Amino acid sequence: MSAEAVEVRESPTVADFTVRRTATTRWSDNDMYGHLNNAVYYQLFDAAINGWIIEQSGLDPLAAPAVGVVAESGCRYFEQLGFPQELEVGIRVARLGRTSVTYDLGLFRAELPGTATIAARGRWVHVYVDRDTRRPVPIPAELRQLFESATG
Repeated sequence: MSAEAVEVRESPTVADFTVRRTATTRWSDNDMYGHLNNAVYYQLFDAAINGWIIEQSGLDPLAAPAVGVVAESGCRYFEQLGFPQELEVGIRVARLGRTSVTYDLGLFRAELPGTATIAARGRWVHVYVDRDTRRPVPIPAELRQLFESATG
């Protein structure tokens, strides 16, 4: 599926994401300005993606012959978040290639179910590589099936 085939609204709602995962901020997530440090958004995205993959596919990331490595990531910030806060991370597959998958991610306040505006929007690309050679390999069939279930 091409990126053009996926409708990408400028301000999506949590309902626009196929997969939704909850997250909770921690005291240590706040920076000296009283809001989530920028790096925490990436940690939230990474944990949501990998938690979903492991729970839904049974993948053992320490033993799998093919592993997804982050080749690209990005985040746009729209609203300040902080501790304590319950969040919801939305995940959808924006592009599924032979060896890579591109995720569209949204971060929302969970206390405003269905009405929350997007607080941050992420883009994450995993390229699947052979564990030993680190050369790109086709996405394993069970993961491809999972990713197909979460396309736009």
